[in-house]
Amino acid sequence: MTKAIKLLTVLPPPQRQRLMDLAHEVSFPEDARIFEAGGRADRFWVIRSGAVTLDQRINALQRVTVASLGTGDLLGWSWLFPPYQWDFGAQAFSPVRAYEFDAAAVLRLCEEDPRLGLILVRGIAEILAHRLETTRVKLMEYATHRRSPL
Repeated sequence: MTKAIKLLTVLPPPQRQRLMDLAHEVSFPEDARIFEAGGRADRFWVIRSGAVTLDQRINALQRVTVASLGTGDLLGWSWLFPPYQWDFGAQAFSPVRAYEFDAAAVLRLCEEDPRLGLILVRGIAEILAHRLETTRVKLMEYATHRRSPL
């Protein structure tokens, strides 16, 4: 499996600085719900410290964790694609500090600076491909484990 891609490291310094000019620092206490699946996706975060779990609701009482994110990881990508709704929920596993970005402002910046936009979208695509591969491996391990005799 390949190493996880960190969004801010894929941007060359001038583009990274332009993006960071739009950031503001936020924090979430442990166990805080950051967003819910189906909610309006109008922002994203880059985690500075702490851990976040992405989850999927199975039923009214149960959620399953689908990914764990930490320092440097991108939290939220649904702001890029219609209908601009979160596909998963997110919860702070520990106290979290993050850079928060307003999606509309970032999209305007990408229109103003197409090079930044292309690098950003490619970086996010690479992150999503890595997460998909990680999920595939977990599913294969789960399927293999379920088939093994006791």
